[in-house]
Formats: sequence, structure tokens, C-alpha cells
Amino acid sequence: MRSLNDREVGVMFWAGRDNLAEIRSLGARCGQLGIPGELKLSPEKGAEWRSALEQADFPIITVFAAYDGERYPDIPTVQRTVGFIPRDTRAARERRTYEVIDFAAAIGAPSFACHIGFVPEDTTHPDYVDVLEMVRRVADYAARNQQTFALETGQERAHVLQHFLKDVERENVGINFDPANMILYGTGDPIEALGVLAPYVLSVHVKDGDWPPRGEPDALGVERPLGQGAVGIPRFVEKLKAIGFRGPLNIEREAENQAERLADIRRAVVYLRAME
Repeated sequence: MRSLNDREVGVMFWAGRDNLAEIRSLGARCGQLGIPGELKLSPEKGAEWRSALEQADFPIITVFAAYDGERYPDIPTVQRTVGFIPRDTRAARERRTYEVIDFAAAIGAPSFACHIGFVPEDTTHPDYVDVLEMVRRVADYAARNQQTFALETGQERAHVLQHFLKDVERENVGINFDPANMILYGTGDPIEALGVLAPYVLSVHVKDGDWPPRGEPDALGVERPLGQGAVGIPRFVEKLKAIGFRGPLNIEREAENQAERLADIRRAVVYLRAME
């Protein structure tokens, strides 16, 4: 496939939900592909996707895994259900992770990513220790395919994630930096966090949102169309340039109404291109 320009506009989209031709029609020329937990994967599925992407000349930078049972209505539910932290689903999700990594290799994607869940700040906590070892195993599995492993940001404060990444001690592990998640979870200013985590940035989401309501510690903030939230997207893009990031600017937009979501992505492509 063709090479990409510096900070080329891309889009995060989902297998089984989004149509590749429709995604291309929004104006993006590359992206990240999400794999829902219920989607059955097979060598045939990988070959089918690889053929479609090659015909469309649409490079996939990252394949994201979501997992059965994950829910995001509020912070306590996220803590109980998301990523590698929940103990009851940990083994099954590790097996699923390897399936998604193999799928990513089959379609030629150089990176795998997921939410690993809320990492405890206490480095002696059993969940910290066990998830650290799981991340190492996943990283080593991805390394067999010369792939990187990007942890999605936002559920931890920047210094907690920085410490965890140092403890992982794997050269192919970094982050997919999502500025809106820092705001939605109330974990810190995303521009400051980007400065702290700059050495670990493998890929980014360009997403916007508002802070959680004051006085509601369990509430999440609200995602907004690009340019309408609290991130400060022009400032975010300038910070990416300042730290030397040259990868795609992958627009992520989640909304219950699919037509609204696609329209917001189309407007976001135009919005970002105006900054070039």
C-alpha cells in the first residue's frame, strides 16, 4: 500500500458495524480498525479483510480489541468490566487478545491496541502485578509478528501510566494517546499528559469531550463532536507536532445514532484538514 503523509487524517472504525466504502467516502485515507468481542475471527476473515483493504488502498495502522462484557456507563462499571483488570474474564480475554493480534498480522497492521483497564496505583497490588505480567506476555506475542502493543490512555493519570510502562520493560509497548479520555475520566489535562507520555506515543485518537459533572465522582464526561469539547484540538495538534509525532490523526467518534456519527466524522476530517 501507499506511504502516508505526516499526520495524515485517519479514522477509527469498527468491523461488523461500519462499511469500508462508506468510511472511505468520509474523506479519510487510512485508519484504525476495531474488533468487537463477539466478532468471530478466522484465517478466511483475515484474508477477506486484507483483500478489501488492498483494493481500497486503505492502510490500517492499528487493530483495536474490545471484549465481551465491557461496559462504559460510569466509572465503577468500567472498573468492573473493562480490559485485563477483571479477574474472572482475564484468561479468556488473554486468549482473545492473541486471536486479534493474529488477525492484525493477517491484514498487515503493524500495531495492536486495547484498553487494559484501570491500573492500580499501588504497584504491590495483585492486579497490578498480574496485569503487568499479562501485558508482557501480550507484548512478547505481538513481537513475534514485529508488531507493537499500544495501551489506550485515559483511565489512569499520566504519571501512573508512565510508571507502569517503565515496569513493563518491553520495547514494543507504548500508548495510543486519546486526549478526550483524559477529560472524560477526569484524570488530567491532556496536553500536559501528552508531554509526560510523549516518548511512549505510538498512535493517537483525535477525539473531543467535556469534563465529568462536578460533585459526581462516579460519572464520566460526555463525548462531543470534534472542536466542540474541552480538549482544545488545535492545541493538541500543535503539541503533537512539537513532540515530533508524525503518525496519522485518527478521528474517533462514538454516538448511538450512526448517521450522526458518520456526519460528525466527515466534519472532523474537514476540520483537521483546515489545520494542515
